[in-house]
Amino acid sequence: MNSQDVRERFLDFFAKREHAVLPSASLVPENDPSALFTTAGVQPLVPYILQGSHPKGSKLASVQKCVRTTDIDDIGDKTHGTFFEMLGNWSIGDYFKENAIQWSFELLTSHEEGFGLDIDRLYVTVFAGDDNVSRDTDSVDFWKKTGIPENRIYFLGKDNFWSAGESGPSGPSTEMFYDLTEEGLGDLTQEQFEKADESQKVVEIWNDVFMEYLKKDGEIVGKLSNRNVDTGSGLERLLMVLQKKDSIFETDLFAPVMDCAKTLTNNVRSQRILSDHIRTATFMIADGVRPSNTDKGYVLRRLLRRAIFHTVNKTLTTGDITALTGAVSGIYSQQYPDITAQIVIICSEIEKEVEKFSKTIALGIKQLEKLGKHISGTDAFILFTTYGFPIEMTEEIATEKGIIVDRESFDGELKKHQEQSRTASAGKFKGGLGGNSEQITKLHTAHHLLLAGLQQVLGKEVKQKGSNITDERLRLDFSFDRKLTDEEKSQVEKFVNDRIKEGHKVIRKEMPKEEAEKLGAEMEFGTKYADIVSVYSIEDENGVVYSQEFCGGPHVENTKDLGVFRIKKQESSSAGVRRIKAILE
Repeated sequence: MNSQDVRERFLDFFAKREHAVLPSASLVPENDPSALFTTAGVQPLVPYILQGSHPKGSKLASVQKCVRTTDIDDIGDKTHGTFFEMLGNWSIGDYFKENAIQWSFELLTSHEEGFGLDIDRLYVTVFAGDDNVSRDTDSVDFWKKTGIPENRIYFLGKDNFWSAGESGPSGPSTEMFYDLTEEGLGDLTQEQFEKADESQKVVEIWNDVFMEYLKKDGEIVGKLSNRNVDTGSGLERLLMVLQKKDSIFETDLFAPVMDCAKTLTNNVRSQRILSDHIRTATFMIADGVRPSNTDKGYVLRRLLRRAIFHTVNKTLTTGDITALTGAVSGIYSQQYPDITAQIVIICSEIEKEVEKFSKTIALGIKQLEKLGKHISGTDAFILFTTYGFPIEMTEEIATEKGIIVDRESFDGELKKHQEQSRTASAGKFKGGLGGNSEQITKLHTAHHLLLAGLQQVLGKEVKQKGSNITDERLRLDFSFDRKLTDEEKSQVEKFVNDRIKEGHKVIRKEMPKEEAEKLGAEMEFGTKYADIVSVYSIEDENGVVYSQEFCGGPHVENTKDLGVFRIKKQESSSAGVRRIKAILE
């Protein structure tokens, strides 16, 4: 069974069960600034789930293109990829746990309509419960009805609870795993199962999420008006199981690309990284993304540069690029003909990035040589973020020159960076915005004035530690070690409202990051900024600056458009950090 057979069998199965089949949405979310890429099949459907209906009906299915880069360091193992296709079926207020579980089981195990997998190699996990949501014993009962024995059903914690981000639909999930070993693992204790999962002896092949809860600002605040189902099965992993391959890179979705990669490096991990990243870059470019130093373009640039680095010669010729992208195009010509239609543009963009990276390598080596005989984790991270140097490249060059690299410290810096990336992919818009509506734009501008007011009243040592802005309110986390007095709150409110009444212009300027730092422009702690940044200033006609910040979000043109500012609540966020929630009336 090849990849196209699997797609068709999946969609046919659910079409027979009265599901409307939807086409894949773009990798670039439409009208949704809350995420850089489409990361799950349900993502384009979240607005319909929240409103309780979809134009095509209450039962839906699709094969959705997705990109996730939060696990980029795992690429090269058997199962991880940055681009993948998600097979999914959904119920919006229609069927719930029993039907979802029964159909998942039938599709996986039925020889007539499904994939004919061996029931004796299936394992299942369900949600163990927490302080907010009870243990999911219903799913256990429904799985037992299918024939899955209770000793192959395991209760897990946060891994079996899904959310659309800090705010949105959420709920417990049940996951299906399949035994990949030749001899068969048989019955496993929970500890044995978890070790088998970690060592990739079993692999997750399906996930059913039962969305019935609503989250707001990271907390469950109640139930949705409908109970909904969101399922997902990664095509690559499922295909690996069905084709009895040892990794996703041996399936027909990768084999031709891997053949090209083998001519460029003898290292198996590098072959996989090169194949994965070129495949993902091809799809990104086809959906309109171009390499840059910010947002989507930065992700694309990083993938391409990692791919280039993993070739023996640290470059790709025009012929190499044509062969690699041609292989990707050939694999997906039936499912995604737009790849073939844009192959010239795709090759051109990759060629331009190869040329730029060759210059970057020269600059990075020059910078590396300035660091002496010991490269700290911070220095290595700067080489990675500023010069596009993968840590492997830094270590390789350093070894040749007898230089020591503090890899442990670098890994710590990278972990912090990845946590920020995970927050973004879970739905947090750059700058903490939940969108770019007129009200959010106003609140975002008021957010700048609030920080300036806090510094005016409490001292310049106050720094932003986090933010979140919705249509209803703004939230600012800032460094301060005690509760504000009522007088201090009043003074901050007065500072903001005075600036609003005075009607000051909001001025945007682009400049090198170093220049902005010299100006003393405020920046959010822990945020990575591009080499060229936007600085927004709020100042009067005499040039008196009230606020000056690095920022990439939307702003009003004049503070007079904001309304009346009110602080609604202050509280502790964490040790040494306070939180203020405020509104505009």
